[in-house]
Amino acid sequence: MVFRQFVDDDLGCASYLIGDSGAGEAVVVDPAYAIEPYLEAARDEQVRIVRVLETHTHADHVSGHGRFALEHGVPVSVHPLAEPEFAFDPLEDGETVQVGSIAIRVVHTPGHRPEHCAFVVDEKLVLTGDSLFVGDAARPDLAVDAREGAEGLFHSLRRLAELEDSTAVYPGHVAGSLCGAAMSPEHSSTIGAEKRTNAALGYADPDEFVGATAVVSTPRPPTTERVVALNRGPFVGAPAPLEKRDLARSDNATVLDVRTTDAHAAGHVHGAINVPLSGSSFATRAAFVLDPDEEIVLHTSSREETDDAARGLRSVGFLELAGYVLDADAPERGDPVELDELARLVDDDAVTLLDVREKDERDAGYIPGSVHMPYRLLRAGLADGIGNGKPVVTICESGARASIAASVLTAAGIPARPVIHGGIGDWTGSTVEFRRCGST
Repeated sequence: MVFRQFVDDDLGCASYLIGDSGAGEAVVVDPAYAIEPYLEAARDEQVRIVRVLETHTHADHVSGHGRFALEHGVPVSVHPLAEPEFAFDPLEDGETVQVGSIAIRVVHTPGHRPEHCAFVVDEKLVLTGDSLFVGDAARPDLAVDAREGAEGLFHSLRRLAELEDSTAVYPGHVAGSLCGAAMSPEHSSTIGAEKRTNAALGYADPDEFVGATAVVSTPRPPTTERVVALNRGPFVGAPAPLEKRDLARSDNATVLDVRTTDAHAAGHVHGAINVPLSGSSFATRAAFVLDPDEEIVLHTSSREETDDAARGLRSVGFLELAGYVLDADAPERGDPVELDELARLVDDDAVTLLDVREKDERDAGYIPGSVHMPYRLLRAGLADGIGNGKPVVTICESGARASIAASVLTAAGIPARPVIHGGIGDWTGSTVEFRRCGST
């Protein structure tokens, strides 16, 4: 058997190449939009990719099935409840897809989405897609009512738990994805290990499971509707080459500065938004603060950084980028705040301290007197009134989101300074922990 796992650590997405080296054939499961790694792996293994299998219509990343179909004539298989607008071969529960001597059994596992299927490979391993994760289960609220999705997911998880304990589990997501809340960073597990440790498999009563899982606090992937439409719609082909751009002729463009927070602070283009490529969840964070329909020019420090940023943005549906600049005129300077200076400013009540983390992070502890607004909401017009005439300082856990938030505010005409060297965890002053009614 040929078996390769591909993990996009930025998005927390996993995809797979499965084949029979003797027969020289392979399938790709849940491919990313950038299909080059699968083609390279297939060449290395001396197999030909003969089919794409989709566990479901993805909401958080653009699939590469269209590129496989258009560029290589590879057919695509998905459950008909996906209602795709492209030519496909339907998958049915209990069906076996044969790849040489390798048998892939289809298990319909609705919950995350109605069409969702898992794939049991030679009764030795299971590709669970967005159903069972390592340490968690998928969120049920992206395609249907959360309670309806949770009820379906309960029964799907029960089906998967009936597999042999030795069956290896390879999920469609790992930690870093917004499709679950408590996923492990581990890339695989076994059915037996998950039955012992995964709380989602510990429920015997469907009502209890629904009550525990139908309330989802994790933010929805920011481009859900757009990405689902792209993945369900006509095949999406290869992206156009990204060209250098003259900013002097890009008055209407939004400049996305993907350089480090320090580089952005040292000098950036007027109005640029800083989402550092070097930080975690680059593509997701950029998608939260950008509009897919606006003209986007990348400000990068190298061609390699340009390619990596473009790949990440395209993976979440930003397919038509306007270009990039390397040596831009960058007269604007940031003025980061160090933690010792922040302590003095807070003591003097001289600033509005804006905590830009998520609600659950803030509940675990925040600086007294700070106000709260997640960075991802600031550009949606919710920043009005922040500051109340005082200078604004933004803070998060490590500096990346604080820099995003400060750049968004500054571009909107609200001067803001970020804490980029450290965050709430490094604050030596007092913090307040929020406790909900009934918590211990």
